[in-house]
Amino acid sequence: MVIDKAITMNTPIPATFRNLDLNLLRVFDEVMAERSLTRAAQNLALTQPAVSNALRRLRDALGDELVRRHGHGIEPTPRALALWPSVRGALRELQAAIVPSAFEPGQANSTFVLAMADATAAELMSGLAREMELQAPGVSLRVLPLTTRDPRQLLSDGTADIALGYFPAVLTDLTARAQSGEAVAYAHKRLYSGEYVCVMRKGHPLAKRPITLQDYCAARHLLVSFSGRAYGFIDEALAAIEQQRRIVLTVNQFFTAGRVVVNSDLLTVLPRHFVPTTGMTKELVLHELPFEVPPVQVHALWHRKREQDRPHQWLRDQLQLVAQQAFSTEVKT
Repeated sequence: MVIDKAITMNTPIPATFRNLDLNLLRVFDEVMAERSLTRAAQNLALTQPAVSNALRRLRDALGDELVRRHGHGIEPTPRALALWPSVRGALRELQAAIVPSAFEPGQANSTFVLAMADATAAELMSGLAREMELQAPGVSLRVLPLTTRDPRQLLSDGTADIALGYFPAVLTDLTARAQSGEAVAYAHKRLYSGEYVCVMRKGHPLAKRPITLQDYCAARHLLVSFSGRAYGFIDEALAAIEQQRRIVLTVNQFFTAGRVVVNSDLLTVLPRHFVPTTGMTKELVLHELPFEVPPVQVHALWHRKREQDRPHQWLRDQLQLVAQQAFSTEVKT
């Protein structure tokens, strides 16, 4: 499948690409996905020497080693890691255009990787598991802990298929890029709106009366921080009114925050909808925050290379459905 020179008449194409056999990219994609020449050869119905020869030809064309032996498998070079998302996305788009096919959930055996915080998982995963049992029993899910407010690299390198969470800086950046006419590589959809509340143990000195702004800022605080940085959107809201709080502990899970607060005089901030899922409701007291905090918009974020992928579209639809069901139920109750 060498590129036809006829298509280069109007637009000059570098010789390296013009003479490139695109079948080599299929081999490269499979090797990168499997991190094994043997498994890649099996998936492609080729011999291992044929796969090795294809990689050699691609190395010669690109001037990079691409992969090295590492233990019982192979290790990609930085150039290979940078190249792979574009190659995989282009191959999937080409396949979808040439061989469009309907996705049959009941016959599928796909595996999806989702990145999210424990509060988001507590809200959505039981409903999503139920839908999968009913519609797609052969489909598997893996949930990774979300460790960043900017998961674009996870999506770009294929570590996760979809990230779910609160990504205000990312969405602002994507909007600015789109408005400037720049191509945007990521898409998103709002799943639900969450409200955060101040949480403390039942015997806390502030538990039995409304909290003032002065009370809040004078207290000792626990922050749920994915990065470990002791500054979050609550601190941004306080800074806007020229106030600050003292954070003495950070953890990376909302459930852990609840357990610590139950056994200390620390205050924390949790999503209101998450508290009942912890099993600690009887041990905790919830108070409205004594200052304005905008609602937290939880979005699904994905790379546009998966935009037309039928299984991926199905998963996005299920997430939207589950979120709607979960929050319509909460409103009714």
